[in-house]
Order: sequence, then structure tokens, then C-alpha cells
Amino acid sequence: MLEIDGLTKRYGPVIALDGASFTAAPGRIVGFLGPNGAGKTTTMRCIFGLARQDAGEVRWSGRPVDRDARMRFGYMPEQRGLYPRMRVAEQLGYFAQQHGMRGRDADAAAARWLERMGLADRAKSKLEELSHGNQQRIQLATALVHEPELLVMDEPFSGLDPIGIATMTEVVQERAAAGVGVLFSSHQLDLVEDICEDVVIIARGRVVAAGPIDDLKAAAGRRHLEVDVDGSDGTWIDGRTDVTVLERSGGRLKLLVDDRVDLDALLAMARTAGPVRRFAYGPPRLSELFMAYVSPEAADAGAGTASDGAAA
Repeated sequence: MLEIDGLTKRYGPVIALDGASFTAAPGRIVGFLGPNGAGKTTTMRCIFGLARQDAGEVRWSGRPVDRDARMRFGYMPEQRGLYPRMRVAEQLGYFAQQHGMRGRDADAAAARWLERMGLADRAKSKLEELSHGNQQRIQLATALVHEPELLVMDEPFSGLDPIGIATMTEVVQERAAAGVGVLFSSHQLDLVEDICEDVVIIARGRVVAAGPIDDLKAAAGRRHLEVDVDGSDGTWIDGRTDVTVLERSGGRLKLLVDDRVDLDALLAMARTAGPVRRFAYGPPRLSELFMAYVSPEAADAGAGTASDGAAA
């Protein structure tokens, strides 16, 4: 279990972290979300000792994280930390040895991960000779070559095409299924919603929401309602103050409604405008939850609160 407990970090007058707390459990994929400058990268740097917090603690399995613990972690930074002119297989073997693997074992691990990433035929290529997507795959392989207990990634899917995203997603899911804890940041919220079980949302250095995605959706006070009325222009909904029209295309409406709205009354109202072809009610998207938690209005109202400060 990774525990981030009350982390505070200042850079001069700038407060990068302001008592941030959350947990990430083994075998769970946790999306670490926040606007630019919210404190995500600073938190990751504190996990790996690349930045020293002013207050608070990072723990793994109940103990403060030290060098021995970090040797069992894998880190994929946003800025590529590899050697562009070094051959790919040699590079993987080198980093495996930096995490304590012996030479022969390190070389075998490098070969396995090149095969898993579909890059066995590029073992002797220099990193700079690979495409951006393949360099990202090598970066992930470097973070995994020593079989870490915790994998931390900063914007790992940035700039990847759908094939690259699919390959890396599959690998990350395999690692989580094997019991590895996974924490990664991303601005691609639809992708996070598809991949992750848990999310942590940070804004202005504070964790404003954390927990299983389904639980956060269930706790949201608003829901989506999609209505398609054949032959209607959609104006039948106009005038209602408890409904927000998100999209209108002829008789098709996408609405945001309070979770206490009378759905039977709305359905009856829609039927007065014509035959109802679709009436679907569901939770908000993760992107909408994110905006609600990080907006200036949420900060002013104190609306963002973490679920016991835990992601899992």
C-alpha cells in the first residue's frame, strides 16, 4: 500500500502541495488527476526522493519510503529519462542492474520486455532511431524491467496513437492483475475512465476527491438524461429550472438533471411532444466530475472533499 500522508511542499512563495493525502493499493490502477500546476509531478518526485517535502510522509507497506523501497518501484517520468544514443537492449539491461539485478538476469529481463513490447527486432537500435511511440514503449519497459511492486507514471499516454495506447494499457492492466500498484497522471480523462478503478483529484496542492470512480459518480448530485422525441424540435424542455440542456439536435436532447428530479414527470412531458424513442438516465462522465471538483467555484464553496483521503 502506498500512503501519501499530509505532504506539504513550497517553492519559495509557491505552495506546490498543501497537506495532500491519499492511498493507492496493490493491484489497483489509480488515475492521478489535476490541472497543470496542481501538484501531481511534485507528489511523484516526493515518492522517489527527487524532491523533499517540507512536511508529511510517504509510506510503503506501512513504513517510510527509503532507498531500499524505491529500488522496488518503477518510475516513468513525463520527460524521457533515457540515453538517446544507447542501444535499446543495453539500456534496459543497464537500468535493470541499477535496480539490483545481476548481469545475466538483467539481460534476460531486457529481452523479455522487448518481446512483450513488440520491439524484439529493435534490440540493437539506438533509442533516437525509434518513433515517439516506440520510445514510449521502451520508457515503460525500463520502468518495469526489474518487476517493481509499484509503478508510477507521469503522462504515459501523451502523444501515442491508438495502437500504442492499446499496447501500453494492456501491459499496465497485466501488471495490476499481478498485484502491482499503479499510479499514473493523465489529462486524457476518457482514457482514465476506461482504464482506472480509482482516481485521486488534486487541485491547488490539495486532494479534493479520491476513491473508486463508481463511488464518486454515485455520490454526484447530478445525472445525465438523454431523450429523443420523434418529430420534436426539443423545445418542450424549455422553461424548466431544474434541467440544464447540454446538447440539442432536433428532437435529441442531452440533459443534466438533479438526482432528485421526477423522471416520470419528465417522461410524461416528453410524450406530449411526440413518440419517445430514447429515454436514458445515467451518472455523469469523469470529465464532468473533474470540472466540478477543480473549478474556482468549487474551491470558493469548499465543495471538493476527499473520500477519507483514500483512492482504494
